[in-house]
Amino acid sequence: MSRFFSEKYKDLTPYTPGEQPQDMQYVKLNTNESPFPPCEAVIAAAAVSAESLRLYPDPDCKALVNALASVYGVSPAQITVNNGSDETLNFAFMAYCDADHPAIFPDITYGFYSVFAALNGVPYEEVPLKADFSIDLEAIMASRATAFIANPNAPTGIALSLAEIEALLRSNPNRVVVVDEAYVDFGAESAVPLVNKYDNLLVVQTFSKSRSMAGARLGFGIGSAALIKDLNTIKYSTNPYNINRVTAAAGRAALENEAYTRENCRRIMENRAFTVAALEKLGFACTDSKANFIFAVHPKIDGKFLYLELKKRGVLIRHFEKARIADYNRITVGSREQMEIFLAKVKEILEETL
Repeated sequence: MSRFFSEKYKDLTPYTPGEQPQDMQYVKLNTNESPFPPCEAVIAAAAVSAESLRLYPDPDCKALVNALASVYGVSPAQITVNNGSDETLNFAFMAYCDADHPAIFPDITYGFYSVFAALNGVPYEEVPLKADFSIDLEAIMASRATAFIANPNAPTGIALSLAEIEALLRSNPNRVVVVDEAYVDFGAESAVPLVNKYDNLLVVQTFSKSRSMAGARLGFGIGSAALIKDLNTIKYSTNPYNINRVTAAAGRAALENEAYTRENCRRIMENRAFTVAALEKLGFACTDSKANFIFAVHPKIDGKFLYLELKKRGVLIRHFEKARIADYNRITVGSREQMEIFLAKVKEILEETL
């Protein structure tokens, strides 16, 4: 750091994104990207919009917001669009947390929550997951802090039911509950139907996973009109042009082709079931993932060893250093061909090691 770096950030530990090595061609199963490209209409819409890049984008993203409102059955005033779901989450930390309103979230969850809390000077509590890796809802309900819940959770993939989310919302109507649904399209229940019933609910989603647009950086939040006004106040106080023209056009086209998205989700869930069954035959235990990834452990293979051995053989998966999950690995669900390559390499390693 330079000698000019602000003291308030001197202890900040940045979020560590999934590695993107360039040394060889990998079967890339480490960052939960879709194995399928965006539909042709999305690519065409992006190309057309690029012709007008000399002009600023619409700061209100009216066409995109209206398309989202139509798909999700809410009013445009209940939607904010931002530069990936991460920006929406950061705005939520800024809007609903401070020294008097701390944050609370599980100890094993999306790693950006603790970073956003530290970045914004927000005190926070991490609630340990239960022995089965499920979220300790009772502990979170006992707190008055602003709650951040990834559902399905990451990296476990375990999802809460809609009834459990509703119980959390009812437990304290005077605090905001942020439900991060980055992976909801792969088998979990969305809390969007509850936004008109609970004014303390903010649902955050992304185009990165199910809509094959991780490179476009597009996310959105759905909640009461009052909550959305809060978030947009912060948005327009930082960067009103946070969604570029190409991304906005691509996002709208994706929403107009929901059948393509749903079919891709179906294929990913099918490939997930295929891979879980194959891993279990090889002696692995897997959580009940409702996401586009698998969280797996083998009783006789060190998690980091498996990760490194697969990387040597051209397959990237994600390993975490936290002690409690150090023997696990997170495996993105790719195409059937990618999963068959992954399984073949795992078999090689097991045969050579055990």
